Amino acid sequence: MPFNPELCRNESEVESKLIVQYLLPELGYTPDTWHQEVALGSIRLDFLAFAAQVIPLVLDANSPLSVVMEAKHPQQNLNNHVSRLRHYLTKLNIRYGLLTNGKEIRIYEKLDYDVNLVFQCLGKEVEDKIEEIQNLIGRKNIKEIQLIHENLDIEIKRQISMKIIAIYHNKGGVGKTTITVNLAAALRKKGKKVLLIDLDSQANTTFATGLVKFEDEELDDLKDANILHVLQSDDSFPITQISRKSLFSNPEIDVIPSHIDLMRYERELEQMDNKWTLGEKLKEVEQQYDIVIIDTPPAIDLFSQIALLTADYLLIPSDLKPFANQGLLNVNEFTQRINKHRKYIGKQKIEVLGVIPCKISTNARFIQSTLPKRIDLISKRYNFQVMDTVIYEREDLAKCTEQVQVVGNIEIPDPRSVIDFKPNSTSAQEFELLAQEVLQKIGMI
Repeated sequence: MPFNPELCRNESEVESKLIVQYLLPELGYTPDTWHQEVALGSIRLDFLAFAAQVIPLVLDANSPLSVVMEAKHPQQNLNNHVSRLRHYLTKLNIRYGLLTNGKEIRIYEKLDYDVNLVFQCLGKEVEDKIEEIQNLIGRKNIKEIQLIHENLDIEIKRQISMKIIAIYHNKGGVGKTTITVNLAAALRKKGKKVLLIDLDSQANTTFATGLVKFEDEELDDLKDANILHVLQSDDSFPITQISRKSLFSNPEIDVIPSHIDLMRYERELEQMDNKWTLGEKLKEVEQQYDIVIIDTPPAIDLFSQIALLTADYLLIPSDLKPFANQGLLNVNEFTQRINKHRKYIGKQKIEVLGVIPCKISTNARFIQSTLPKRIDLISKRYNFQVMDTVIYEREDLAKCTEQVQVVGNIEIPDPRSVIDFKPNSTSAQEFELLAQEVLQKIGMI
């Protein structure tokens, strides 16, 4: 049936006459492959069309590739709706979106956290341009893209299965160590083999995982085997020799400890130009671990560079306060610089999983009024997605790291993950949700 834009007098007629009666059939979408008025959380889509039938309707990392179609009133300016379409595509990880008011038809493609206009025509030209539209978002074309992606995914999984996540923010005091150790514990309890690496000379993660059992530096048993030794030599000190079992989580987790000496050797390591040593050594143990988590210093320094050059993914903890927010500008610029280095050696850009809100007040008025505004600000002003999970500031989360073991007359630090300390607590549940969200984003469930 030919399309006449003059017959579209309102948004409802744009939906029925252009999208339902003309575009969807011409693009090969049968009634069992598209849905109207789809609600996904706080997002409501006019039309969502899939490459394959989806019953029940579930949109996740394993869904067939899909296309969003949004209809507007003929008198509406489409420019006013591009930002909303961008939010839909980036939030739901959908590649293409069609935006139309009947008089004009546009197709946008998602690129990282933005969209790019890839097609535009007048409504009266649509029949002449239908082949171009089919080549972009036709069901046959989408299926072919999906098959290519599936084959690439299979090949990538065949080559390497271990995922490396860097936890980084250049602002201190935002809950980075808390996120690092408790996320590691939550992932371990989901059956993943986890290696934790402390790349911060302050060694907070080393303390939080219970590896510091001495009170006198004369008894320091970490000074001769820590992350510094891994970085200093290409040939000696492999991961298996330096890593230690930590009982802060049950099942236990392997940890490569840090040490205060790391600070003194930064210039020497810089001169050695061995930023890739950690990555090369991790390749030797890629069959032993599912996930590697790297804790970083709150700085733009050599060790942060090493972490972001080595990792596949970046998770950014933030308390969402003004200074932490301003620091996101530095994180963004730093990440862009790192990606230039990665491109130089043929590595893909580091994938930013998002900003994880943590150390968030449990005050009801703050949660209802202030928190949503701060979360919205992150994506609008700093171009970072925000994780769905929120880690709130709770007493259990503070107490779990303060546990001690009494041996004779001596108290020895004996920290626990919050999931081991109080498995039924709200904090434990929040980290279980975070682990689930991270696993979904990195394609491990």
